[in-house]
Amino acid sequence: MTTLLRADRIVTATEDLHDAWMVVDGSAGADRSGVVVAVGTGTPPTTGSATTVAGTIIPGMVDLHAHGALGHDFAACTVDDAVAAASHHRTHATTTLVASIATGTVDDTVAALRRLRPLVTDGTLAGLHLEGPWLSPARRGAHRADLLHPPTPAEVDTFLDAADGALAVVTLAPELPGALDTVQRLVAEGIVVAIGHTDATADQTRRAVDAGATLVTHLFNGMPPLHHREPGPVGVALTDDRLMVECIVDGHHLDPVAVDLVRRAAPVRMVLVSDAMSATGCPDGDHTIASSAVSVRGGVAMLRDGSSLAGSTITVADAVRRLLDSGAPLTEVVAAASTRPARLLGGPTPLTIGAPADLVVLDDAGVISTPVVVP
Repeated sequence: MTTLLRADRIVTATEDLHDAWMVVDGSAGADRSGVVVAVGTGTPPTTGSATTVAGTIIPGMVDLHAHGALGHDFAACTVDDAVAAASHHRTHATTTLVASIATGTVDDTVAALRRLRPLVTDGTLAGLHLEGPWLSPARRGAHRADLLHPPTPAEVDTFLDAADGALAVVTLAPELPGALDTVQRLVAEGIVVAIGHTDATADQTRRAVDAGATLVTHLFNGMPPLHHREPGPVGVALTDDRLMVECIVDGHHLDPVAVDLVRRAAPVRMVLVSDAMSATGCPDGDHTIASSAVSVRGGVAMLRDGSSLAGSTITVADAVRRLLDSGAPLTEVVAAASTRPARLLGGPTPLTIGAPADLVVLDDAGVISTPVVVP
């Protein structure tokens, strides 16, 4: 059955419409959201049912980087717990979620890939993200130093076999031996390669981009700071138009000035991510991420020894609200939270004709609803 949704405003990936409407076919497609069949303004077509939405319709959030929620870490939890963690993000407006697996032993990583890949097949997850073990010990953040090492062709094969097509993103440090060959191999498999947890020079970073890397994992975090004589990964990320750049806009990982710098230097390349760890949706307390002890106080996740931030406890919708409160235009924020990450994953352009009707509503108070269920 087709349903007409009317709203004062609809912002899709390509249009900003006022006094607008959208027609959704709830019976089309295999997913739970239905499919967008028309979008416009003025007089709408006749449909089987109609409803007026109080607020602005926007695409659901697309999160490329989340480690879990509700006490569940994607690197170690059961399938049922992974479903619960994904559901938490969905009820907080993330309609497309990539599950991030932090550094573990090779055996543990293989087990996590095998355990989670059915959730990619059934659409619960949009893919898997391997963050480690091919990272720099010098910029390890919350990752265990004793488990970090350069990639080898055999290990790449092992992880690809375990994922069986479910691997969507891999973060690596391009200065490691064998890293550039690994970039080329992964890109040839259709996997997005992200530069992160790296001590690379600007030249090493550029070589990784030349090899096919297209994303930077949580810009500024897990890499050398920008320096005027040694610009490093940050300098390349802000100036190379081939790179999308993840930003964790939670008020802790990035100062507002740094966020503004990214918006000005790379206005069409910013991607909002949560980097949500298992404590997301939980009270303050002690937690773990990939076997590293983490303490959460005031919603801020730190390694128990206080040496590093250990992910965040936000969802992408929280970052959206923070950006909107700073004065960023809604169209810009939608692009960073939905359009660009969807494009990186190779998915349909959000809320355009033929795309899944993964939509949420932003009300006048800045509250973003759970995804709208269309009959």
